[in-house]
Amino acid sequence: MEQNNEITKKEHTLFAGLAIVVAVMVCLCIAGLFLINPPEETVQGQVEATHVRISGKLPGRMVAFYVEEGQQVKQGDTLAYIHSSTVDAKLLQAQAMEEAASAQNRKAEAGTRSQIVNAAYDQWQQAVAAESIRKKTYERMENLFGQGVVSEQKRDEARAAYDAAAAQARAARSQYDLAMEGAQAEDKQAAQAQQQAARGTVLEVESLLEDQYLTAPCDGEVTDIYPHEGELVGTGTPIMNVMRSDDIWVTFNVREELLANLAMGQEVHVMIPALGKKETTVKIYYIKDMGSYAVWNATKASGQYDSKTFQVKAHPTEPVENLRPGMSVILLDATQYEQ
Repeated sequence: MEQNNEITKKEHTLFAGLAIVVAVMVCLCIAGLFLINPPEETVQGQVEATHVRISGKLPGRMVAFYVEEGQQVKQGDTLAYIHSSTVDAKLLQAQAMEEAASAQNRKAEAGTRSQIVNAAYDQWQQAVAAESIRKKTYERMENLFGQGVVSEQKRDEARAAYDAAAAQARAARSQYDLAMEGAQAEDKQAAQAQQQAARGTVLEVESLLEDQYLTAPCDGEVTDIYPHEGELVGTGTPIMNVMRSDDIWVTFNVREELLANLAMGQEVHVMIPALGKKETTVKIYYIKDMGSYAVWNATKASGQYDSKTFQVKAHPTEPVENLRPGMSVILLDATQYEQ
């Protein structure tokens, strides 16, 4: 009897201990629900900037660089020099063609040389003199024929000689007139067109040679230089990159449930860890669906919906010293943007 009472007492003690443990665990769970807060949502982005790629139209050899990576440049500063002996030779050829076309045009504009004009005039005067003699001969034959001294055939031969001399005189006069007028209008236009075409070729080659000195298209910083001095480069080969110092922005990839209060034109606060956790304000100017299944967050299994990712871009509202592309940017108080 005493043994049964002892077993019963032990069982009661065991059940009481288990009850106490369960009660403690329940209390801890209830306390955790009230005391433990979920971690705040962190939205992290990074700094981006516009990079302008510098390249030239001139194929040649890199002779010299006048800047280094990391150097600040102003618009119009000379960056590099490319030399091409082939284009230099083409320029000489084009200039020679222009000079030949110019000489031809001057010749057409100047008209016929004076020696040719004088020779045509002499030929005309000789033809006029011959015509005068043939005319007098014909007139005498006509009189003699009227007197019955010469035959009709002799009179006709004199007439034919006179007509031929008159025709030669007219032809010589025409040659003289042509010599005085010089080249035809069409010939002059053709000569002018040839000169203009040759000039256009010279300008084309000179425009290529202008690109042998590459200049900065904007203010910024030289971030990359690709070839080395002495290397050959082709037309359009990238030479260097210049980062625009006036076009820097911040980009975030944000799930759509965090877009409730992120609107176009809105100003939000961010923190930049690399600058000693500096806080600043940025203004949203771009929101766009990234449009890829890789950035979807599938939640349908839990009875919700697929959460899509949007890209948000914002410009700093004021310049931030030492802000550089690649730096991380934290969107402050991200939980306040939840729906």
